[in-house]
Amino acid sequence: MSVRVVEAQEVDQQRIAIPGWEQQYTQMSAGRFAGRILHAEVEGIELFEEQMNLRVEQEFHAPPGALVFSFDMSDNTLYLLDGETRNAWVTPENYREVAVVIKQAGQWGQALDSFADLVLTPLRSDHCSQVATSLSNLLTGAHGEQQAMDAPGIAQGIVSNCFSLLCEAPPSDAQRSRSIVQAKRVVQRVKEVVNDCPEENLGMTELAAKAGVSPRSLQQSFLRYAGIPPIVWLRNRRLNAARRDLLNAAETGMSVADVAMKWSFWHLGRFSQSYYALFGEYPKATIKQGGRS
Repeated sequence: MSVRVVEAQEVDQQRIAIPGWEQQYTQMSAGRFAGRILHAEVEGIELFEEQMNLRVEQEFHAPPGALVFSFDMSDNTLYLLDGETRNAWVTPENYREVAVVIKQAGQWGQALDSFADLVLTPLRSDHCSQVATSLSNLLTGAHGEQQAMDAPGIAQGIVSNCFSLLCEAPPSDAQRSRSIVQAKRVVQRVKEVVNDCPEENLGMTELAAKAGVSPRSLQQSFLRYAGIPPIVWLRNRRLNAARRDLLNAAETGMSVADVAMKWSFWHLGRFSQSYYALFGEYPKATIKQGGRS
């Protein structure tokens, strides 16, 4: 069984690298993006390891009907995901994740309903790191043709190890989990507002009013969720949208000024500087890059 490798220089290349997922990626820290994915399928399950050098906001659905064991290797934490719950989080810089996607949990004698209360709950145990490391080594070994992933019993062993973690991993600090959930609710209300008018540049007071919270609560929620203030989060989303338009400018005929004004950046010089600060290149360089691809 071969391992597919994807090296990405854009968050959108990373976003579409794993089949079956509905995802949106937004670059949230400064620099040139670099990502890597190792992906393999064996006996009804998928394995992948994802690495990204920058902070990225991920909004996603897992494949319908799937149960996903997602190991955050930087935090030694296991998250259980399903195909029905829309998920969102901001990964830190130099993020590394290993995941097992079980396409049909029923074929392994497990019912999805049995684990509904654990979805998106951070789980920790002494064996989380061991299982994640063994999965990473398996993918790396198969990629280097040093280990066969299609050997008898490989998939069964992986699935058994994953489900055993659910029995021994108590939920982490309840107060911390509740605060993260509350922050996500505030952020989700802001996202609904922003999605209704994605090109508009909203101020702090207006965002807080539309979210139904105080400006201070809004600030704290975004710092807890994304590690950045809401105004920076909103500006970065608009800059990411502008980058997508600039990469497609050869097809659409849009100029840098057209793109800047579309996304409510009314001062072209400030737009170029903000764009450079986030992506490490000026808008004109992005247009040339899109024209070459």
